[in-house]
Order: sequence, then structure tokens, then C-alpha cells
Amino acid sequence: MASPQPNGSSADNEGNTNGATLPQNKLLERVVRTPGRQPSPQPTHLSVPGSVQSHVLHETGSGYVAPKFEGKSQQMEEVMDAVEDKGFIPADLVESETKWFYNELGIDDMYFSTETSADIVSHIHSLYAAKVAAYARDDRQMEIRLDKEASDHAVYIDTSLPGVTALGGSKFEQRLEEKYLDGSRGLKSFRVESFRSPSQMPDGGDASLRCYFVYQSVFKNQNPEEGETSIDVLADQRFLQKATKNTKEIYQRLMERAVTRHGPVLDMYEIAGTREKRLIVGFKQGSALGMFAALSDLYHYYGLTSSRKYVEQFSNGITIMSLYLRPTAGNSTKHPPIEASIHQILKEISLLYCIPQNRLQGHFISGRLSLQESIYAHCVWVFVQHFLNRLGNEYNTLMSVLDSSNNVHAELLSKLKKRLRTETFTADYILEIINQYPDLIRSLYLAFASTHYVQTRGEQDDFLPTLSYLRMTVDKVFTDAELKDMISKTAVNEHHEMVMTAFRVFNQATLKTNFYTPTKVALSFRLNPSFLPSEEYPQPLYGMFLVIGSEFRGFHLRFRDIARGGIRIVKSRSREAYAINTRSLFDENYNLANTQQRKNKDIPEGGSKGVILLDIQHQDKATVAFEKYIDSIMDLLLPPTSPGIKDPIVDLHGTEEILFMGPDENTADLVNWATMHAKERGAPWWKSFFTGKAQRLGGIPHDKYGMTTLSVREYVLGIYRKLNLQQTQVRKLQTGGPDGDLGSNEILLGDEKYCAIVDGSGVLVDPNGLDRSELLRLAKERKMVVSFDVSKLSSAGYRVLVEDMNTTLPSGEVINNGTTFRNTFHLRNQEHYDVFVPCGGRPESIDFSSASRLISEGKSTIPYIVEGANLFITQEAKLRLEKAGCVVFKDASANKGGVTSSSLEVLASLSFSDDEFAKHMCCAEDGTIPDFYSEYVKQVQSIIQNNARLEFEAIWREHESSGVARSILSDRLSEAITRMDEELQGTMLWENGELRDSVLRDALPNLLLQKVGLERILERVPDGYLRAIFGSYLSSRFIYTMGISASPVSFFAFMQERIVKMQKGR
Repeated sequence: MASPQPNGSSADNEGNTNGATLPQNKLLERVVRTPGRQPSPQPTHLSVPGSVQSHVLHETGSGYVAPKFEGKSQQMEEVMDAVEDKGFIPADLVESETKWFYNELGIDDMYFSTETSADIVSHIHSLYAAKVAAYARDDRQMEIRLDKEASDHAVYIDTSLPGVTALGGSKFEQRLEEKYLDGSRGLKSFRVESFRSPSQMPDGGDASLRCYFVYQSVFKNQNPEEGETSIDVLADQRFLQKATKNTKEIYQRLMERAVTRHGPVLDMYEIAGTREKRLIVGFKQGSALGMFAALSDLYHYYGLTSSRKYVEQFSNGITIMSLYLRPTAGNSTKHPPIEASIHQILKEISLLYCIPQNRLQGHFISGRLSLQESIYAHCVWVFVQHFLNRLGNEYNTLMSVLDSSNNVHAELLSKLKKRLRTETFTADYILEIINQYPDLIRSLYLAFASTHYVQTRGEQDDFLPTLSYLRMTVDKVFTDAELKDMISKTAVNEHHEMVMTAFRVFNQATLKTNFYTPTKVALSFRLNPSFLPSEEYPQPLYGMFLVIGSEFRGFHLRFRDIARGGIRIVKSRSREAYAINTRSLFDENYNLANTQQRKNKDIPEGGSKGVILLDIQHQDKATVAFEKYIDSIMDLLLPPTSPGIKDPIVDLHGTEEILFMGPDENTADLVNWATMHAKERGAPWWKSFFTGKAQRLGGIPHDKYGMTTLSVREYVLGIYRKLNLQQTQVRKLQTGGPDGDLGSNEILLGDEKYCAIVDGSGVLVDPNGLDRSELLRLAKERKMVVSFDVSKLSSAGYRVLVEDMNTTLPSGEVINNGTTFRNTFHLRNQEHYDVFVPCGGRPESIDFSSASRLISEGKSTIPYIVEGANLFITQEAKLRLEKAGCVVFKDASANKGGVTSSSLEVLASLSFSDDEFAKHMCCAEDGTIPDFYSEYVKQVQSIIQNNARLEFEAIWREHESSGVARSILSDRLSEAITRMDEELQGTMLWENGELRDSVLRDALPNLLLQKVGLERILERVPDGYLRAIFGSYLSSRFIYTMGISASPVSFFAFMQERIVKMQKGR
């Protein structure tokens, strides 16, 4: 990690107040606002103080009335007889112990009607045994731990102190949540009833019995219609039997709001005549794992206890929790009044929803840190993992001494880099350090809060201010210099100081955050990326978002203000794979965005990329993670909606931001939701927010029209054309199978002799050529090679699936593990191919070291490689292969068709009005495609092919004249175009209206010009976007025509030719 002080140049770009005193204790009217922002017309409701008046509940009791169990008296007699027969409890105590269990503990009739007599006898014996054991203890305290777990129900009973989360307690809440609540989906859902016994324990202590009863839901309507919100239709049958009319009305109101929200919806009721409060929380099933136990930790922290708790499931996928909270006896001097505590709990539930179980939960439970402090520290812990595992000055010195063009030196540096990043600071080691400094965390958090916290209603707030605000008015907020000195004096060694210093870096880098927004689903931070060391990240980033949720972590990186790139979700097959993916997450994201920046040379947008890494225990939560990631980033892009729901945030960036996104790995089927969600949240740029969306929303699907593949094919065909190769005789290897976009279209558009295909299901090989008709069938049906009809293989052909073990190939070779064989097949030299087109696979599948397996006697075993998959081959490996005679075209050049299509899709959305866009770009529900759309798609395809051809010819020509490796020339060409693009946008050329219009007429699709007209396009499309089109078109055409090293004189000649052409066309 570089110095904690952001460098000046980036600070200027980011709007950072470098050297200035950051604002403290800001009120609403003092918030740094983004110019021109207006409130959203579609606020989303959340019942919290500040948005609606609190309700008074006049109904006494629990709101639940259990149906009377008519056989209860008879059952009690049977239980007494059974207890007496067992002989464990003395005969003269049998009646009193049984009646105490039936009548004094407050257990309702539902339990007695559900449990068998034998189970009840067992429970009575367990309680009596606990009493006996208490007399053997020095403290005479009763300790009961009673549990019974079955597939469809469970019972937990234990003793605990009201209002206290015991670190060494029974952890029954965590158990029942993990076993029953967290996995509740559809018909396999579970409801919970919990209560604390009103009677004192026989030992006379402060502890009392807490009971939990879990039942599998039996829904009245198991398959409700979409949009159904009626409680009477959706509820569990037990709930409908027990809930009072008032409770059903409360749940109904909450339900109607919960179905429209992606985060929690809250209501709070005061119980008339008491100080007890009833808190209701509703959210979508599976979106808040660990919430039940975490809520207990939260209200315990504020000195409250619950008398009853209920968790209800509904067949439309909504969970509603109801908690009856009251002050803990004897805590009146240590905690604020319940009114203040409830206000704070309401404020913090959305924070808890984002991360129900943070990695510093122990400090929160013990009271050493507040929830806000512990979650803040959790977020910095995530931040540190990605930016403290850096290489250090020693590595940089070694890199300057060694020759990176030397194969031995390059391999040494590559291995050393991986080892240093793996072994320097592990996640556990970082957490171990952070856990030792709760006092430092409090001070560092206060500095963070003093910058970003907003007391929304000013000092005269008619509601109680939050405890965070009160702390900032009482506790000293240290300056950065004071924090630096404090860390230096407190940290016990250099490693500890580095970790705790990262908190300062995080604080200074955060330009805006939704941490204090009342409603949120994940935590998002817009960071100034200037803290990144230039030695490791030579291309400076423009913007960085860090997003942290309960199921994932993710980044969004971009190299320009106006930038485009896909969002991918990374899954991990094992803990080891997850550890590797975690370590490489940021670097992979940076490299993907950098590749995007280079491949975006033909379009106005710069490069960006978003990567979401699912936590190892949440590999099935891709959709939930994606929705939370998008929504939380939108919190930082959109203005606040209404008080108490989306409050203003402190915006140190100070300028409006728009992100352009698209589909990538594991997100193709999620972009429609993102588009509509942006529209529902009132984003004016919703049409252009995501590309790759459904045709009914105006999207141009890359897979259907082969947009990405068209560019890759131009490079493959270019090689054949230059070297006079007959396509049908070329032996081909492809990773990324017929089930994927790039892989399927490469099969459909190509006519080579396919000899091997590798995909997610396994490896398919036939040295004599795979059956063409069968391959086309799989490609059209989007099926993996597991579906290939093996009867169509020759005697030399074979298929090895990932689950296969000890498989013998036709050659006699035995494959021990199918997965390992699949992962490394592209490195085998037993087979021989003419061309290799990676259309799928993980980044760095071929690195400098493994590239040696593709080189025999100094010569590459594969003559031609066109890298369709992003980052499949490292740059060092490409250079090594090129040095061995391989013709390699890298991803940044070959794989740019998709981004061109996406850019032209966005251009159409910006050029058309909403009505025009719906008419000309949105396909009808019955599949009817507008005429303009069909013709526009053809023009987009033509532009993609032309751009790819121009770049191929430029690189081929430059390589022949200079001998420089094509992989290097690709980068130089991209850098030359983007550098000239930025320079041109800053010149006066744009002010020449005639020249500007002439360039735009050439750059913009003819169909769009004919349909909309240049004048209206100039009115509708943002000025910055048009300048970017102007600059990118001129610069790319100049470099493609005149070469990478063309002089300013050449540009003068180039422009003179254009001006003459323009004048002739008047």
C-alpha cells in the first residue's frame, strides 16, 4: 500500500480536499451536495422515526392466541404417571415438578398438542436434572441446556440472563437459525415461537428460562399467484389459527411494503400502558442470513430484553420477525431510556441487515465496540486484505535490477510476486491484529463518522439524535496527524502499525458511502484510488467502488469518468479456491478493467469492470449478491429520495457520476432486473445503465448476434488470409464450449477441423476431427460437451468429464482425475493443433511458467493463438510464446466486438426519447422486432468487423516493419489511441462546429443519423459523451492509418486530408 496521503494529481480529479480540514458533525444544510441533483420521484417506504409517526398498540398480550388443547389435562395425568414409573424424580415431587412445567413456565398449548408424552417426560427429567446439578455447584446456579431437533420441528430450552448475550452460552439461536431459518425456502420453511418464562427459577438467581419452538410451515396456499400479498392467502396455517385480528392487520401492512423492497422494512409499536415496544422486521427469504441471532445481540447492547419473539414465513418468500422488547431489570443507569435505545436500533437494523455477523462480533457482544464500530472495522478488515498484501520496496528494487525481457528473470519475478502476495498478510493474521486494538478502532471510527455522518434534521431534531451523533459532540475527534501518532505509540510492532495505518488510508480514501443511509442492502464506498502504488498499478484508476455484503465482497473499477465494462460473479468450488480468488480479486478486477480500457479504443467509453466474489458459504446466492451490489452502488449515484429512507450523504467527490455496465460471467440473466431497478429508483439514465438486456428493453444480445465472436473471427480469418491457410484443413483447439456465448458462436461462424473442445463439463477430443453436425447441434442448443453423442467419435477420439476418475484414453494413458485433466488440458503437448482460440477459462490459465509446456525445442507447439477469453494468457506468457515463433493476438485487440455493440446500444438509448426508444429499439412481447432494430443490428455487426480488420492490419503491418511482438504492439496501439483521444478532447478542434459535425457524421451510425438527425443527437446526448466519440474516432483512424509512431506532421497531413474532403462535401 502506498502512502496514506492521497497524491495531489488524483486528489484534484476526485475532488478531494487535500490538506484541508474535513467537515465535522455536518447537518443536512451543510452537506456537500452533487450539483444538479433532484429528489427521486419514487421514494420507497420505510417505517422508521423520521418518516412516519410511531404507532400505539392497544391490544394486550402477545397478539397470538393458541387454540386450546382439550386433551391437556388428560395428557398431564399420563405424563405424571410416566414420570413416576421412570423413578428418576422422587414420588413426592412428581406432581409439583409436572405442574410447574405445565402451568408456570408460560408454554402455550401448541407445544403440548404437538409433542408426544414421551418427549414431554424427557424434557421434565432434563429440567429436574438441572436443578439437582445446581446443588452440586458452588454458585448453586441452575444451568439448563435442552434441545430436540427433528426434520420438521425442534425445541430448545435454556437458562440465560435477560438482556445478555453470553459468549459461552448455549448458542441455541445460532443453531436454530443455521439449521432451520437460514435455509427456509418455499415449502421447506420454518417458523419460530420464542418466549422467556415469566416465573423465577427455583435457585433464586437472575436467570430465567428461554424457550424456542420451531415448526415447519404448512402454507394455506403453497403456490400463490405472482404479486399476491394477502396474509390470509400466504400465511402458515398455525399462524392463521393463532394470530389475532390485530396481528394479522399489522403483518398485512408490513407485507405490502416488504414485497417492493430489497432491504428490510420496519415497524414499531408502543404497547399501551407499558414501556414495552413491539418491533416488526420484514425482508425477503435468504437475504439476511444470521439476522435472528444478530438482532438479539443488537438489543442486548442497548440494555433491552425480549419477552416474546416470533418468526413467520409466507409462501411468497417473505419473512417477518416480531420482537417484544422491554428494558432489562437493573440496567437503568448503564443504558439510555428504551425510547432512545429503540431509535438507535431502528437506525442500525439496516446496518445489521448488510452484515448480520461481522468478524468483530465478539467485541460487539462484549460491549467493547458498538455495532457501527465493529462493522466499520469489518469493512476495513476486508479493505486491508486487498491492499496490504503488496510487494514492498525490496521487490521494486529487485525489479529495477533484473531484466524483465530475460525469460529467467521474468519467471523469477512472477513467482516471487505470487509468493509475497500469498504469504505476507493472511486474512486471519490481519483480523488477529485488528482484534487487539478496540480502543484504536473507536478513535479511527470516530474520525470516519465525523466526516460522513449527517444528523438529518439539524440540532433541533424533533426526534432523539442517534448515539453516533451524541458521541461526536462529546468525544474528541482526533486529526489524522494525532491518529498517526496514536497508532505509532500503541502498535506493538511494524506489522501491527501497518495494519492499523490502513484504517487511516481507508478513511482518507473514502469520498462517499451509504454507511449512514437508513435503508441499504450492502455497504458501498466510493474510494479515491490514489493510494494505490504506481509501481504495481502504473495505469492510474479514475474511480473505485468497494461493496461489502453478508454474502459477498466486490469492486467496480474504471479508468475514465465515462467508462464501460461488464459485471462478473466469481464462484469458488472449494475453500482453497476461495482463498486464491480472494487474494487475486482486486488485481483480476484491475487487469480486466485495464484490458477493457485497451479494447475500448474504438468507442467513446473508457474501460471499467465489476467483480463480485461470493463468500465460500454463499455460493448459491449469486442473484442476491448481484442485486445488493447494484442497489448499494446506486445509493452513491442517485440523489436522496425522502427523509428517513434515503438521507443525504456527504459527497467529497462533488460531481455527478454515471456508470455504464454490462453482462459478464454469471450475470447475463440478471441485467434485465438491473435495468428495471434503475428505472424504479428514478435513475434518468436507466435505459443506458446496462447493456445486454432483453430485446423487449432495447438490448442487443451479444450471444444471439455473435457480437463478441465477430471481432475474434476477424483476427482468426486475418491470419488465414495473410498466411494463405485453408480454413477447413486447420486443426483447432478451443476452450469455452458450445454452451457459452463466445464458444458457441465461434463454432457456428467457423469452419475449421475441430480436434478438441474444453468446457465446464470436461474435455472432448478427436484427432480426426469432431463431427461437425453434432458440434453445430450443441452450439445451437447451447449445451456442454457432456451432451455430445460419443458414438460419433472416431476410434482415436475420447471424452473425459470432470467427475470421471481413472479413465483410460485410446492411447493407453490413464487419467486419474477428470477435473485436473480438464483444468490443464490446454497445456498438453501430446496432441497437435494449428490454432488455439480460448473462448472461456479463468484468467492466467497460461502464465510465464506454464507456457514452457507449449514450447518444444525452442518452438511453440501451437503456431497461432487468438485470445478470445479475457486475460487467459499473461503478458509474460504471450511474449514467451511469441519469442518461440507463435503468432499471438491478445484479448484487448481480438475481444472488442461486444464492447462496440454495447457502446452503440447505449448511443441509441441516449439519442432517442423514451417514446422513440420504445418504438424503434424495444421488441414487442410477442417477439416482433422493429424494422429499425433489425437494420441497426446489421450496421453494428458491420462496424465491429470493420474496426477489427483495421486494427488487425495495423498490428500486422507494424510487426512486419519493426519486429516488435504483437502483444506489445497491441498495448502500444491502444495507449497511442487513448492518449491522442484525451489530447484531442482538450483541443480547440471540438469548437470548430463544421469539423465536429463532419467527424460525428462519420463516427455515428448512418441509420441513427437518418432516424434522429445530428441536431437532435447533439441536443440529447451528453456533451462529454459526444466529445469522447469525436476524440476516439479521430484518434483511432489516425493511428490505424498512419501507425503507432506517427509524428505530429503526419497528424497535420491526416487532418488536412479530412478538411479537404469536408470542404468538397459542402
